[in-house]
Amino acid sequence: MRLNRKLLILFLLLGAVIIFGLIKGAVNIPLANLLLKDNQVILNLRLLRVIAAILVGSGLAISGIALQAILRNPLAEPYLLGTSSGAGLAAVIAVIIGVSRIYMPLAAFLGAVLSIIIVYNLSREKGMIADKSLILSGVIISVAFSSVIVFLVSLFGNEAMHEMNWWLWGSLQVYDYKLLLLVAFPVILGICVIYFFAQDLNAISMGEEAAMHLGIDAQNIKKILILVTALISASLICICGIIGFVGLIVPHMMRLVVGPNHKVLIPMTCLAASIFMILCDLMSRTLFSPVEIPIGVITAIIGAPVFIILLKKGRRV
Repeated sequence: MRLNRKLLILFLLLGAVIIFGLIKGAVNIPLANLLLKDNQVILNLRLLRVIAAILVGSGLAISGIALQAILRNPLAEPYLLGTSSGAGLAAVIAVIIGVSRIYMPLAAFLGAVLSIIIVYNLSREKGMIADKSLILSGVIISVAFSSVIVFLVSLFGNEAMHEMNWWLWGSLQVYDYKLLLLVAFPVILGICVIYFFAQDLNAISMGEEAAMHLGIDAQNIKKILILVTALISASLICICGIIGFVGLIVPHMMRLVVGPNHKVLIPMTCLAASIFMILCDLMSRTLFSPVEIPIGVITAIIGAPVFIILLKKGRRV
């Protein structure tokens, strides 16, 4: 199938799921009545969720693409490298000590950067990053930080911390356009930066030696993109909490559809990840309506089998 046709199909699917995202929920709204004044409050809330889903899906999936390329590891993604848990732990600590919500993105960003530094140091062997131990280190840090988060939420058992327990499992319920706009800026900027290095990612994914022969400074690009992915992850955590496996599922799915060329893969993955996240949000809101399932649970249920398949495949290589 030609690329233009695939692009058109993705745009049509995105338009369709956006409509479903607006009309479906605990209360279904007929499409013809969507713009009526009586439905404006529900419409605004669902529109915020749809925008958040597009932002979260795109940001996490493109971060996954960047990490998989620069680390040459198909299992790399923000959640599995401990970045998300580090950002979440920092955000929880910020709440406990009474830091203003305005500084939550900064706290989450510092936590994300700290976690990735710890993971890299744990996986370093003779001055080089050992791919085999990188994911293991990330999982260990992720589990350790998640445990600390649960401990803190249990210890400081006030209402705010219990509400944060829901947030830590992931939710796309955003009530503030200003907060969404604030988070959108670093996420969109980060995606643009990653796309700027698309051709370099093609070279680095073939190996650092091949990249060096092409005059590409792979080490500096790695440092830049690790910080960019940390910024994206930390920013998104401030509005959606910890959502795992998105950066693992969608990039691999899209590589099968459009191939490994990052110039094509990155924009196509943005569309596919947006569709995926809106559908996951729909499932979280409608499967057991009126009870809402945290979206992180949905992505984990879908992502865990994909992770196992990729892990088994990697062992056979």
